Amino acid sequence: MNIGQAAKASGISGKMIRYYESIGLIPPIKRTESGYRVFSEKDVHALRFISRARDLGFSVEQMGNLLALWQDRHRASADVKAVAQAHIEELDLKIKKLQDMRQTLEHLVDHCHGDERPDCPILSGLAAEGVEESAEVDVETS
Repeated sequence: MNIGQAAKASGISGKMIRYYESIGLIPPIKRTESGYRVFSEKDVHALRFISRARDLGFSVEQMGNLLALWQDRHRASADVKAVAQAHIEELDLKIKKLQDMRQTLEHLVDHCHGDERPDCPILSGLAAEGVEESAEVDVETS
């Protein structure tokens, strides 16, 4: 199957498939003499695995580790569990930071009159120096 068909079957865009191939997350895909990629069912199965791992928020590095463990029939399940547990800890930290951000913003909103006055605690809070670093978080996952 071609890249468009593989993308549709796996739920990963053609652009991301090419990216994953370029960084070595997936092995080089077989090509025709004219250079077109030809995906096997095994390739698509690996792409579906990546799609599910990505949906769960695993990083590219973690996905690579999980793929290697998935393909290693002699792996210890403890190794897989360790990767998943580490990810849960990362998610818990992100959740905590998001909750802190929400609490800070809720506090600012609660103290804003929302009327015709120019004074705005929200803008003052955003402009204040020494704003808690815990209110900053990168929630984007790889």
